Amino acid sequence: VQLQASGGGLVQAGGSLRLSCAASGLTFGYSAIGWFRQAPGREREFAAAINRGGGGTIYADSVKGRFTISRDNAKSTVYLQMNSLKPEDTAVYYCAADARRLGVTPRKERYDYWGQGTLVTVSS
Repeated sequence: VQLQASGGGLVQAGGSLRLSCAASGLTFGYSAIGWFRQAPGREREFAAAINRGGGGTIYADSVKGRFTISRDNAKSTVYLQMNSLKPEDTAVYYCAADARRLGVTPRKERYDYWGQGTLVTVSS
C-alpha cells in the first residue's frame, strides 16, 4: 500500500493550497481517508477525514469552514482544499487510510496506512 501526499509549499497568510493524496495497493473505494498534520515540536493532530463514499466528512474545529476534503474514487485520490491559511496551519500534512471501518474517525490510531507527508508553510 502506498499513499503519496503532494501539493504542499510556501504560501502567505490568507492564501490557499490544495493537497492531494494518491493511493495505490488498496481497495480505495472501501477506505476512509484522513488528513493529519504535525507542527514542529507538537504531536500529530487530526485535520479532516472523509468516508468511503465521500458523503461523510469530519473536520477539526481549527480548520472547519476553511478546509474542504473531497475524493475522486475513479482516480484513487483524496484532496484537501485549504483556504484562508494561517501561520498556525504550518505543518507537515499526512494522509492516512482506514481500510477496516465503515465510518470515519479522527483517531489516528484507527488508520492503517500512512503517506510520507507534505510540508505546508504559511508566512505571516
